[in-house]
This record gives sequence, C-alpha cells and structure tokens, in this order.
Amino acid sequence: MVNQFIVPGKIISGKGALSQIGDYIEGYGQKALIVCDQITEKLGKVRIITDVLDEKKIGHAIYDDFLGEPTNVMIEDALSIYRREKCDFLIGIGGGSALDIMKAVAAMDVNEGKISDYMGKEIAGIMAKMIAIPSTAGTGSEATQFTIISDVDSGVKMLLKGKELMPDLAIIDPELTITLPPKMTASTGLDALTHAVEAYTSKKAQPLTDTLAISAIKRIFHYLPLSYMDGSNEVARTEMSIAALEAGMAFNNSSVTLVHGMSRPIGALFHVPHGISNAMLLNVCLGYAKDGAKSRFADMARAIGAARDTDSEDAAADHFMAEVKKICDICKIPTLEGYGIPKDEFMAKIDKMAADAMASGSPSNTRRELDETVLKDLYRKLYE
Repeated sequence: MVNQFIVPGKIISGKGALSQIGDYIEGYGQKALIVCDQITEKLGKVRIITDVLDEKKIGHAIYDDFLGEPTNVMIEDALSIYRREKCDFLIGIGGGSALDIMKAVAAMDVNEGKISDYMGKEIAGIMAKMIAIPSTAGTGSEATQFTIISDVDSGVKMLLKGKELMPDLAIIDPELTITLPPKMTASTGLDALTHAVEAYTSKKAQPLTDTLAISAIKRIFHYLPLSYMDGSNEVARTEMSIAALEAGMAFNNSSVTLVHGMSRPIGALFHVPHGISNAMLLNVCLGYAKDGAKSRFADMARAIGAARDTDSEDAAADHFMAEVKKICDICKIPTLEGYGIPKDEFMAKIDKMAADAMASGSPSNTRRELDETVLKDLYRKLYE
C-alpha cells in the first residue's frame, strides 16, 4: 500500500524559537492578521511578533476578541478584520482556538457562503500563508489539515479539512507553555494522548504514523504528570511540546476515531472544553475499541512499560487501560456529573449526539464495528 504523509511546510522548535520568527517570515506578505488569545497577548508573547514585524516594516492587525472554542460567529468577525485591514497572511498564536480560527479565516477569505457549507468537503483555493505558534502542548493544530468550528445555529461542532489548511510554518517554543495552569496542562496533554492513541489504533494507521504515535504516547505518560504537578519543569514542558507535535502529525495522517467522534457533540452542546470531553470519554470509548485492536493496545502497554513481553495480548491491553485510568485520575478529570452536566439533559441529547458523532466520520475509523446504537449505549455508560 502507498501512503501519503502531510506535514507543515517548515517546523522550527526549541526554547526561544519564537524570537527567531524574523528569520523565516520573509516573503509571507505585506500585512498580517495576528489571531491570538488575550492571555498570550497579556504575557507579552504577541509583542515579540509585532516588534519583529515593525522592524521588517510588515503591517499587522490583531483579532483577540474571543473566548472559548471557535464558532462560526468568531470566524465572521475575524474575517471582517482581515478584509477591512487588507491583510494578506495570517499568524495564529495561542491555544487550539487561535490556530483553528486562523485556518478558518484563510479558508473563508477565498470561498463563498457560510463556513458550515464546507463541512465534509475538501477545502481548497487558500491563498494566504499561515504561521502557527501553539502556546499549549496538546491540540496539534499546528501540524494538521483540520480546523474545528462550532456552528451556533445547528449546535454541531464541525470538522473541516483540506490539505491547504496545513500551516506553512509551525513554531514550537516550549517556553510558551510554562505559564499554563494545571487544568489547562491536563486538558491539552490528554488531548494529545487521545490523538496519539487514536492515531495508532485507527484503521488508517501507517508506519510513519505508528512511529510518531508510539513516541508521543511514551513521552506523555512520563512527562504529563510531571508537567501537571510542576509547571516550571522545563524538561517536562519541552517533552510535552514535542509529544503534542508528534501526535498532531500522526493523527493528521491516520485520523482520529471513536473518542473524538463522541467528544465533539458533548463540547458543542454542553460547552465542555475539547480536551476535557476527550478525557471523560477515554475509559468508555477505548474500553470498547480495545476488543477490535488488542494487539495494538498491547503494543502501547509494552511501549510505556506497563506490560511485559511475556504477557498475553489480553492482559497487556488491560494493563494499558489501567494506565489510562491512572493518568486521568492524576490529572483530576471530572465525570460528566462532576462537571455539572445534569443527567436528564444529557440523556435527552443522546440521539442527537450519536447521530452527529457518526456523521463526523471519525468513529468509522475504529477497528471495531459500531453504529449509532453502540454510540448511544456508550454515552449512557458515562453516567453509570
């Protein structure tokens, strides 16, 4: 089988990488729209970029008027600034929301209609160059051809894709993650773990994605607890930044599976942050998927030292699931009830969530047969 493997146009990484942006930005355009979250801006990280742009006499405008995960309304607002200010390239710095908004603006600047028109279609025609600078270690958006946008009218969290959504430059600077609070460290780190596990267990896995996914899984199990307990641990932060990039490149080329498919509707309807909703689902969803991919679950267990070569596949796979539960417990991931989602409201939305999850296409990459009935049962198990 011949496999395709897509990565960002260029990746620079390491402590202080952001300060080197001027060495790579030549020829990107005359005026940038910087999409950034307000926390990153207040910490002075955006100023590093604007100083370089000013030095090189490149104009800039800023869109930072957003909270939470991106919606179609935010895209419309950012796009209006991009056009009004006559920008011709984009820089996204911050969490996954900033990077996803950046990609969606690039897409909609050259495509007509509403962004919801492009759900399930290959987005093409993008003209603007994009620079992605993550300030978290988790979403992997800097290395993917996807953007996730919630439609406020339909209540659907849309997965939009296209090879041209891949950033031209990704800057991975672990210094940007030092100030992440424990809850955000946990949320984004477990998002990266989900990416890596689903990339490895997906039907679309290939040798290159396997290599990256296993490497990310090993890093995350070792370094996420350290980052969570001591955010100033530079080694742990650096390793988590690498792991998030690896996991992003892996799932970008092999796709995610059941967890992400079921997670997006929870996020859209109950406003649960993406990484947290993924983590809430890990035990239930991976517990189901395991029986269709025991050898792969056993591989992951052995990679992290949770199983011996002499253990059976069944035993090793179970050991991996025990480690998943353990890392979620360390990171204090709440249950749906603990998060404050009323059981009756959740149960009332199960039919819609199952339908939306199946429609996303992600569950079908799972190495075990499933349908909406299975998904409904798994949603119900979250409250058992």
